[in-house]
Amino acid sequence: MASRRLQKRIELEAAEKLGTPAKKKATKKKASTATRKRKTKAPERKRVLWGVFSGTLKEEGRYPYDQREEAEKRLEQLRAKSKKLFFIQPIKESLSASGEAPEVSLAGDVDEELDIETTKAADGEEE
Repeated sequence: MASRRLQKRIELEAAEKLGTPAKKKATKKKASTATRKRKTKAPERKRVLWGVFSGTLKEEGRYPYDQREEAEKRLEQLRAKSKKLFFIQPIKESLSASGEAPEVSLAGDVDEELDIETTKAADGEEE
């Protein structure tokens, strides 16, 4: 391998001395395979709830994460009623599956007035 390189080098130096442009081997560029970047899916949004369950895994109640005290009160009520096993367990619920969108009110009082008017119209009441 080295002898081949040495031979090419000698040829190039001789061509430079004579002032003639040296022939360089044309290198073909490989067609670059364009790899597509895959979009990474955003992680699914979930919320955590406290679930009160019986020993047969029947759900007795669901409470928001910040209301653990209410879940424990419900647990104590159920334990007082019967001698069966009851327990609290966190539940991870998908936000998209529940169908509940976070309520955001931009206009405040205006939304409440519109809701009252639409419910009266739906009930058939007139002012």
